[in-house]
Amino acid sequence: MSGHGAPTLSLDNPDLASLRLAVVAASWHTQIMDGLVDGALRAAAEAGITDPTLVRVPGSFELPVAAARLAETHDAVVALGVVIRGGTPHFEYVCEAATVGLTDVSVRTGVPVGFGVLTCDTEEQGIARAGLPGSSEDKGHEATTAALLTAATLRAL
Repeated sequence: MSGHGAPTLSLDNPDLASLRLAVVAASWHTQIMDGLVDGALRAAAEAGITDPTLVRVPGSFELPVAAARLAETHDAVVALGVVIRGGTPHFEYVCEAATVGLTDVSVRTGVPVGFGVLTCDTEEQGIARAGLPGSSEDKGHEATTAALLTAATLRAL
């Protein structure tokens, strides 16, 4: 796990506050998901967004369809989930479906979708990335920052 090489991005941009932001979050692995959602909402607040839409879905497989619906009425969407490898191919199927599905939503709609789906071998890896106390990374915050800055860039084009 590495934040090595990550850019320094700032949410100090008055144009961000007017963006309509939606966060769609899976429900599996509550502790990790709570950290991801908190990070996303904190990034929204730092950008001056006071009322982001928050929607919960059962799992990461359901993120793309909810993101597609939210993209109809929002300027940016953040998809949050965690998939932890088990002993069957289910991990690969869910990870690929979520990744391809969310990419398709973004490209098809022109609405940026911040990718905050953790694909981990262990629960400990998820905790380390969830923005919890003691975590080394805050992927919910990072995904939201990426979505908002991309939305601002697209608006300026």
